[in-house]
Amino acid sequence: MLALRLARGSHPLVLLRRMLVAAASAGVGFLLLCTLSYASGHPAHSTAAVLRLLWCFVPLAATVQFAVAVARTDPSTRPRSGLSAVGLGPVRLAALAAVSTAVSCTLGSMVALLFFLHLRGDLTGLPFDGAAAGLLDAEAPLPLAAALVLLALVPVAAATASALALRARPVSTAAPDDASSEVLTEPEAPDPAAPPTGLPWGVALAAIGLAVEAYMSRGDGHSLLPLPGTLEATPTGVLAGWTLTAVGLAMAGPGLTHLCGRLLQAVRPGAVRLLAGRVLMDESRRIGRPLGVVCAVLAAAVAGYALYGAGAHPLGPLTALGSVLVLGCTTATLLTSALEARQARAQTSQALLRLGAPASALRAATALRAVALLFVFAPLTWLIAELAALPLTA
Repeated sequence: MLALRLARGSHPLVLLRRMLVAAASAGVGFLLLCTLSYASGHPAHSTAAVLRLLWCFVPLAATVQFAVAVARTDPSTRPRSGLSAVGLGPVRLAALAAVSTAVSCTLGSMVALLFFLHLRGDLTGLPFDGAAAGLLDAEAPLPLAAALVLLALVPVAAATASALALRARPVSTAAPDDASSEVLTEPEAPDPAAPPTGLPWGVALAAIGLAVEAYMSRGDGHSLLPLPGTLEATPTGVLAGWTLTAVGLAMAGPGLTHLCGRLLQAVRPGAVRLLAGRVLMDESRRIGRPLGVVCAVLAAAVAGYALYGAGAHPLGPLTALGSVLVLGCTTATLLTSALEARQARAQTSQALLRLGAPASALRAATALRAVALLFVFAPLTWLIAELAALPLTA
């Protein structure tokens, strides 16, 4: 009940982010139901059904990541002075965020079920009844228990991940409720954060993933890597190789972001370069991992376009839906993480402005950070995409 009351009083942008989580959950739920209907209608193609289910876990993981990012930026989950006295400590706030995430994802799963049954023709009285009966195997019965289990995957996974992420979030000193207080205390300088240590492991995992993908793609790449929407099967090794590459880039993202911050401060930096570099180093863990995931998704998109973009192997509608979900969720996660980083350094920015720093210097530091990240991650994305597409198009 408290989660619903907070949702009603939330800012429109907060509600928009929650609705985007619900929309992503609806898309994943629809893909899972399509996989179930395919398994029911083609019992002889059990291997293809399992591989379709494995492909569905890619947009599911992207949706869970986006839901966690939205929960972290929710104003209702930030600690405030006095909340612990009324029983809303870190554990209760994490539980509140988990409930809010579960409500949004459950709403999306319900929409997916209604839309799926409508397109199958099981629900009548609305336009486009049974418009996709052939694609969704309407002649085969749909197991209700299995459908409910699949629809519960996204709410349970997103709520659990949100609760764990918020409980593991470092506790910061909450700002006083009376913002107009004139009593100023000198804050203690925080200890410098240790540099991320996942760069070597991330590079190694990405290299192993590319090697596995190249080894499993020997021969005709088009026949070895069919995507969902056809009756062909995808080798598990190719999917595992792409997964290892994506995990490796996500692990290497914080280290690469930290390296960008160091490069900005090299060779007699000025005030703007020093500020931009220090911010990148401090926020390397917060924005580095979403950057690595976006890099992996864009590399996969470029490799997929090189393989299927000629038109001889058109993408199916379910593949297009999954691709839009993955690309949209990862991009939205990156933007949400950037918003969280901006909220985290809001007090620092205000302190710099009070000390006389021009606002143009802060904007220049922001632009410089964006250029530095683009300078490092854009060539890396292109390189990974070329290496991934080379054995498939050979």
